[in-house]
Amino acid sequence: MRISRARVRRPWRLAAEVSALLIAVVVAFPLYWMVLSAFKPAGEIESAEPRPWTAAPSLDSFRRVFEQQEFGRYFLNSLIVAGAVVIASALIAFLAATAVTRFRFRFRTTLLIMFLVAQMVPVEALTIPLFFLMRDFGQLNTLGSLILPHIAFSLPFAIWMLRGFVKAVPEALEEAACLDGASRARFLWQMLFPLVFPGLVATSVFSFISTWNDFLFAKSFIISDTSQSTLPMALLVFYNPDEPDWGGVMAGSTVMTIPVLVFFVLVQRRLVSGLGGAVKD
Repeated sequence: MRISRARVRRPWRLAAEVSALLIAVVVAFPLYWMVLSAFKPAGEIESAEPRPWTAAPSLDSFRRVFEQQEFGRYFLNSLIVAGAVVIASALIAFLAATAVTRFRFRFRTTLLIMFLVAQMVPVEALTIPLFFLMRDFGQLNTLGSLILPHIAFSLPFAIWMLRGFVKAVPEALEEAACLDGASRARFLWQMLFPLVFPGLVATSVFSFISTWNDFLFAKSFIISDTSQSTLPMALLVFYNPDEPDWGGVMAGSTVMTIPVLVFFVLVQRRLVSGLGGAVKD
């Protein structure tokens, strides 16, 4: 009986594995083409018959990227903005998720619904109002004009996700900690925070990616002071409508992707448990 079941399930398992492999190839192909184009010489990139390989890899595109005068400054600005957003949104979301989960207060359900509504509003629809808001606060042409909006857009998703992690921690654990003499602050940071840390990592990944790859806010809020620009803006240097430098664009995009890959490698174990909601009693 067990053998017959294994024989029946094997074709479905094989089909699922093949489908997953095909999806992985489709998803990874643009990344492969980007890296390949970054190493191709200019003649092959502009060829009318593109090939999925190159016989003469070249570092000329990367050389042009790193020879750009402000590239290091743009890279540092992106690190500052993404780091500030990840840390601030994680801490605020943790405290907010704890408040809406552990405490009973008026309009709590309304507040949670507002978080969902905030997720439904397109970013493009709020760019112009945010521009005038940053102008009135005197934040245009500063990194603050990029940090504050990204924190605001990261919080609703982070709070909703962390709410499930906080709720999964039994209240009996908090009661036992209080009986042992632990204050609420000590329970919050020494017991609850480590338990929901996988969720914090998962939400931080989404915050980091959306902030690191942001072009809309950087283009809208950094108008004249190019020293406050981020890496996505550096790609515009290589894009000329008449003669675009596709090798420089692809090399710059490849360099931009490296910090994201490094971030994933560092948090991959926590990310898997975070997405799976791995909080145990």
